[in-house]
Amino acid sequence: MTRAYPLEKVRNFGIIAHIDAGKTTTSERILYYTGESHKIGEVHDGNTTTDWMEQERERGITICSAAITCYWVPSYMGKDTSRKMMFNIIDTPGHIDFTAEVKRSLRVLDGAVVVFDGVAGVEPQSETNWRYADDGKVPRICLINKLDRTGGSFERSYQSILSRLTKNAIRMQIPIGEEEKFEALIDLLKMKAFYFEGEMGKDIVEKEIPAEYLEKAKKYRAETVEKIVEQDEQAMADYLDGKEIPLETLKAILRKATIANTLVPVMTGSALKNKGIQLVLDAVVDYLPAPTDIPPVKGINPETGEETVRHSSDTEPFSALAFKLQTDPFVGQLTYFRVYSGSVTPGIYLYNSTNGKKERLGRIVRMQADKREEVDIVYAGEIAAAVGLKEAKTSHTFCDEANPIVLDQIVFPEPVISLRIEPKTKADQEKMGMALKKLSDEDPTFKIVSDQETGETVIKGMGELHLEILVDRMKREFSVEANVGKPQVAYKETITAPAEAEHKYIKQSGGKGQYGHVKINIKPLEKLEEGAKIPKNVSRSEGFEFINSIKGGVIPIEFIPAVEKGIVEGMERGVVAGYKMVDISCELTYGSYHDVDSSEIAYKIAASQAFQEAAKKAKPVILEPIMKVEVVVPEKFMGDVAGHLNSKRGVIEEMGERGMNKVIDAKVPLSEMFGYITTLRSMTEGRASVNMEFDHYDIVPPNVAKAIAETRGATPAA
Repeated sequence: MTRAYPLEKVRNFGIIAHIDAGKTTTSERILYYTGESHKIGEVHDGNTTTDWMEQERERGITICSAAITCYWVPSYMGKDTSRKMMFNIIDTPGHIDFTAEVKRSLRVLDGAVVVFDGVAGVEPQSETNWRYADDGKVPRICLINKLDRTGGSFERSYQSILSRLTKNAIRMQIPIGEEEKFEALIDLLKMKAFYFEGEMGKDIVEKEIPAEYLEKAKKYRAETVEKIVEQDEQAMADYLDGKEIPLETLKAILRKATIANTLVPVMTGSALKNKGIQLVLDAVVDYLPAPTDIPPVKGINPETGEETVRHSSDTEPFSALAFKLQTDPFVGQLTYFRVYSGSVTPGIYLYNSTNGKKERLGRIVRMQADKREEVDIVYAGEIAAAVGLKEAKTSHTFCDEANPIVLDQIVFPEPVISLRIEPKTKADQEKMGMALKKLSDEDPTFKIVSDQETGETVIKGMGELHLEILVDRMKREFSVEANVGKPQVAYKETITAPAEAEHKYIKQSGGKGQYGHVKINIKPLEKLEEGAKIPKNVSRSEGFEFINSIKGGVIPIEFIPAVEKGIVEGMERGVVAGYKMVDISCELTYGSYHDVDSSEIAYKIAASQAFQEAAKKAKPVILEPIMKVEVVVPEKFMGDVAGHLNSKRGVIEEMGERGMNKVIDAKVPLSEMFGYITTLRSMTEGRASVNMEFDHYDIVPPNVAKAIAETRGATPAA
């Protein structure tokens, strides 16, 4: 079976943005203009295709990323269907609580359309998403949306991209009119004006640039062309000689530069008013990469440990990455995957190189948000979902068993907020365990832990809304009623000085006894420089390093893993207030053993006790999550709001302007921000808004640490 669309005609891209910038509205226009839907859904009407969950439609926000496939003939090609392109699009959430959806989507996409609110410009989650795209070296196109809104300004939003995100952004278009006068846009390369007429702006009408905009367009075109030709020596030489650079040459250079992330094209429009979206789709075709344009994916051969690569080709051995799990009420578990090389068909046994297991692949479906379309084969560069895989998890690799590869795993942020949860009735108890497991399989930032002292179940997530949605889903999708406690901050503990400790665990009971003896040094963990190699005697995981410095076999090698395990268990309960300890380097320096009595359990207990003793001497501290907070407020309330943030242990970093309002950027501890939105609204007559996202962990002041330890019933370590 041959593929309908060659790899060169495939585009895998995501739509990413801050909340309320217009991602879902843009997605709806894309579906309409590509012919996938015959009626445009609106967020405010609760009838959009990509926001299909009840919770999304009720709140008017995106919670789960939605995958859609559609087909597009570039508008400048007329009706030439031989130029039709295949788009695999993922519409992602903009709320910080669901940032994992953006992170995992960008891991498997080749490009992104970043949408900005034309009034607000760059917002906090815009910066976070941009950073994720930078990490994955994902090429981008920008769309400055909502220029029809009061306060909309293309130039101000464009300048915010230049100052806060990248100096490589270049104008491709400028608007004709703004706010209620926004009527069309000017393409700076073609030097033509484009109007969108007919039903839902479906008809693109090309006209000459209005006289009053001509000089402005010429000026900006010169800047754009200059930035493009700087990317190519021959074009630069021709440009300096005064030659006119052909349009196709400029587009070819810009495509190469966009894929290399040295330029970022900036488009404009209004999705709600049906202006400019078709030209964004043309730009996706012209500038974002096909799977063949990106570097081959890298992985590790699990048998040899050597690095290996897979090129985007149907003829290479099969490899794919599972990036999302979703429970479907009709077909069970769906495992979304991106095929990087080869192809896969239903009915085969799928080899999972991450866990070494094989599962029969029953059905493969192509997703249209919550709709499914069965397919007989999935080729390299395509995105699909497998039905009913029980062993697969997010970040697992599927591959050809004869040519194994394990692709790089997706790293997710740690949860910063927790709450206690219990089933309302005995009937809910068993169902709750099953529901929580399914939800945590779907969402890697949702963690479930059991409090060993109280036996209570604690759930952890990225924010209050995140946990609220998950509890609501448990009720609606799994029919589980639960009582929930108040949200709690996910504190951590660490050490600030080196220390050592020695512990012997000896137990005699008539017969065979227990004997374990270890001596350890601990110190704060230093961050590894990129590319640094880890020595053979060191094992390192997130926030922990174990160094085996035993010489002469004073502790037999078979007991070393038990020592490491004991230290890891000792870190689970900190010495200040019982929170998990992180960022610690531990070196095993000495010990002894008994020919008869030594055992793994004895060394594990000895190591755990030694760690606890050392941690108490290493100046332990509590760490708390610090949030990046942006408050947009009318000028007359600015002093009150700034003073209030200071009273919450906040540090104000910057004050700026956004239209008629003032913007306050601050770093504030999460523990001080519960219920802040309600307080802010009452302080500002409901006219202020706040955005908040996790920034980093920092040491808690001593007086606050003492209060935290007392509420946990602990005595702070000296």
